[in-house]
Amino acid sequence: MPDTTSVAVLGTGIMGAAMARSMRRAGLDVRVWNRTRAKAEPLAAEGARIADDPAAAVEGADVVLTMLYDGSAALATMRTAASALGPGTVWAQSTTAGLDALEPLAAFAAEHDLLFVDAPVLGTRQPAEHGQLTVLAAGPEEARTVLAPVFDAVGSRTVWVAEDGASGAATRLKLVCNSWVLAVNNATAEALALAEGLGVEPQGFLDAIEGGTLDCGYLRVKAAAMMSGDFTPNFTVTTAAKDARLIVEAGERAGVRLDLAAAGAERLRRAGQQGHGDEDMAASWFASFPE
Repeated sequence: MPDTTSVAVLGTGIMGAAMARSMRRAGLDVRVWNRTRAKAEPLAAEGARIADDPAAAVEGADVVLTMLYDGSAALATMRTAASALGPGTVWAQSTTAGLDALEPLAAFAAEHDLLFVDAPVLGTRQPAEHGQLTVLAAGPEEARTVLAPVFDAVGSRTVWVAEDGASGAATRLKLVCNSWVLAVNNATAEALALAEGLGVEPQGFLDAIEGGTLDCGYLRVKAAAMMSGDFTPNFTVTTAAKDARLIVEAGERAGVRLDLAAAGAERLRRAGQQGHGDEDMAASWFASFPE
């Protein structure tokens, strides 16, 4: 596909805005929409066109990419855009929607003759800003050529896991990956909280495991945020709590009991209730202490 591929990005939060910027750097024609327009407007300086509503954003686009809070938001937004969606338009659905929500999304795509690609991504703000996400994708062969410049712009790697987006193969893999991400984040928070409670220097814990099999790059990233008190959001507590619930629900649906995921969901819920919902999920550290 030429570098004039047109992409409508619906949802310009932390991830959607960063992905739109990466697309613009790659020379793609990008139009964006966000429920709160102020979050989309800074992208005009990057050359993106700001749309007043989802229908205006998607009209004539080769690709529609949704990066919204959850499946319900994605479906509601696409319904609003329905009148402007052309048959054969490629829809890359990147919202972490969960398995139950994926089914009505795929049904909407079939109803409107869209090429549906289940395309969640791995990574947070920094890799998104640098076009270094990993795209987990499931969708038909004919959509892949159209999507190549888009996925190449936002990610360093695309992993195609199935030819049917409606199968949920990519979403299932994303939930498995996120279960690990959330477990590491919450375990780091608890270890550092316990260190504080026992009068142990947190750095002493990190020094003790340095370079060994217990060490972990992501632990280091989250520990640094917790120790510095810098909770600038890369992946918010509120969004992490939502994903944790989706993981637990997916486990229940599969007959798999996920005790740690359920405890992590409660921990994140508690941190949000304490007023940290818009901060990075490293703020789950606060859930170890009284309000």
